Amino acid sequence: MTHADLVFHGGRAFLSDAARSTARAVAVTGGRISAVGHDLSALIGPRTEVIDLAGRLLVPGFQDAHVHPVWGGLDMLRCDLAPLATRDEYLARIAEYAGAHPDDDWILGGGWQMSAFPGGTPTAADLDTVVQNRPAFLPNRDGHGAWVNSRALELAGITRETPDPADGRIERDAAGNPSGTLHEGAMGLVNRLLPPEPLSRLQEALLKGQQYLHSYGVTAWQDAIVGTEYGDAGDPLPAYVAAGSSGALTGRVLGALWWDRSRGLEQIDDIVARRAASTAGRFSARSVKIMQDGVAENFTAAMLEPYCDGHGHPREDSGISFVEPELLKEAASRLDALGFALHFHAIGDRAVRECLDAVEAALGRNGPRGNRHHISHIQVVHPDDIPRFRALDVTANMQMLWATLEPQMVDLTIPFLGDTRSAWQYPFGDLLRSGAALAAGSDWSVSTPNPLAAIHVAVNRRSAPTEWEGDYDPFLPEQAIDLGTALAAYTAGSARVNHLDETGTIAVGMLADLALLDRDPFEHPAEEIGLTEVLGTWVEGERVYEA
Repeated sequence: MTHADLVFHGGRAFLSDAARSTARAVAVTGGRISAVGHDLSALIGPRTEVIDLAGRLLVPGFQDAHVHPVWGGLDMLRCDLAPLATRDEYLARIAEYAGAHPDDDWILGGGWQMSAFPGGTPTAADLDTVVQNRPAFLPNRDGHGAWVNSRALELAGITRETPDPADGRIERDAAGNPSGTLHEGAMGLVNRLLPPEPLSRLQEALLKGQQYLHSYGVTAWQDAIVGTEYGDAGDPLPAYVAAGSSGALTGRVLGALWWDRSRGLEQIDDIVARRAASTAGRFSARSVKIMQDGVAENFTAAMLEPYCDGHGHPREDSGISFVEPELLKEAASRLDALGFALHFHAIGDRAVRECLDAVEAALGRNGPRGNRHHISHIQVVHPDDIPRFRALDVTANMQMLWATLEPQMVDLTIPFLGDTRSAWQYPFGDLLRSGAALAAGSDWSVSTPNPLAAIHVAVNRRSAPTEWEGDYDPFLPEQAIDLGTALAAYTAGSARVNHLDETGTIAVGMLADLALLDRDPFEHPAEEIGLTEVLGTWVEGERVYEA
């Protein structure tokens, strides 16, 4: 009898199969699951590592289907505002960072919350009080806006005469002067001036981000933007190729190549070439990221009807479709024919519909090709479009953590969506009941990459204790999903859109990518799910994290 290299026993393993089965013991041999059962003691030999689950839960390694770990790592290396929450805290941290880095030509970092500022828009005047002589560029937590100081506006030549770009907006004061917040494509006016990050710095950021993800039990992910979004300052692709080639990449990664919305169909040849040159170790790039709209809080999410003014009256604007819908259909059809998975960003109900229409056009031209297209965020979905996800085999890529009431939702989102559309937000329950395939991701560094905090929200529709921002009622509790479904979405569901078919479930022959939790959340009250922590993470049977 061949003894196993590693045996887990004494608790439960959640297998993440369709039946939501569990087992009492799991064995690993040669990096793969070699046995699943209730008593595997016969596979324990003198060299077998035995881990007593002690009543805790073993799960397949979590897979993040929409994340930015290189940029998250860079934020951690720069002026990181994500742990803070108020204007004064942000200014103090920026001042401290600027003082500690006197030789930096730019003050870079980010992670501020919109809810910390009136209207969600900080000012250059505030930033000038702590950084005057050097330009500062600080994207907010969701990456759809940036806080800049007067020096940055000056260097970029942004004045009251500067027109808004087609895909963004310059926030202005009552006199029409730029006030210090740049939305969406307007960030590119400054971003293009940033000094390029050397490859060594990007590699450092990737490895820092990778270890952070492993600490939350994440063994694989889809990097949702591999390319140059607004400039050449930080393309993650070279870092992934280098880390994959050297073996430093312990996570399994699918890169989503960036669709440049300032270009047209002529970029497809470049995307094909980047895919061909980008396979290295555990990294490949066979997905294309198309950002179809912005976010609701700055009125750039594409809506079917105009926004409200906060008092129940319609505004004139209904958001921006970043890619013209007919061009989107043609691009989707061509990319689908070339074997790419389409990874859409869609927040507003119009953007969701335009992405579904694009997939429908691709299927009509090419027939089903099994490319596993998915739409991320799905914040506002018109009820008529819910059944189209299953009909078109489009996976709903959920950012579960956001489906809760918190200051930004209460103050900056619901008032501008209005009552009807607010009730269409994050319809996870409706999507599940319609038969849609579900996957999950964090969008870190927009929000925490902790899958258990996100799963807590999916089940409770309230913030996890670790992310608590106020005492609110559950948000649209009829859209909650059960714990087993949420776990499956964050494992098997994400493995499917990541094209990692040998991962995502615990079954004989599958790669041994695993995470050990500090408890069995099925045996605890639902309101305690978010307190669960990860004790250990394994990739192919090798431990990559230990608490």
